[in-house]
Amino acid sequence: MKIQILGTGCPKCKKLAENTEAAATGLGIEFELEKVTEIDEILEFGVMMTPALAVDGEVKVTGRVPSVDDIKAMLA
Repeated sequence: MKIQILGTGCPKCKKLAENTEAAATGLGIEFELEKVTEIDEILEFGVMMTPALAVDGEVKVTGRVPSVDDIKAMLA
């Protein structure tokens, strides 16, 4: 599973990355975590607010940091 954190590296982006890694590890799934920081690449996803979370190329959430449990539900 490819998980992408879309954001410029702000504190919310870092928290989203932490929560996402905790969720994926907690579920015991194999994953690749990629941080997309280039504005042009983020816009290609159609994302206008960061941070955002994409799973296998599909944007799951934008503009907020979901809880670890919420992310687990998105990944399951």
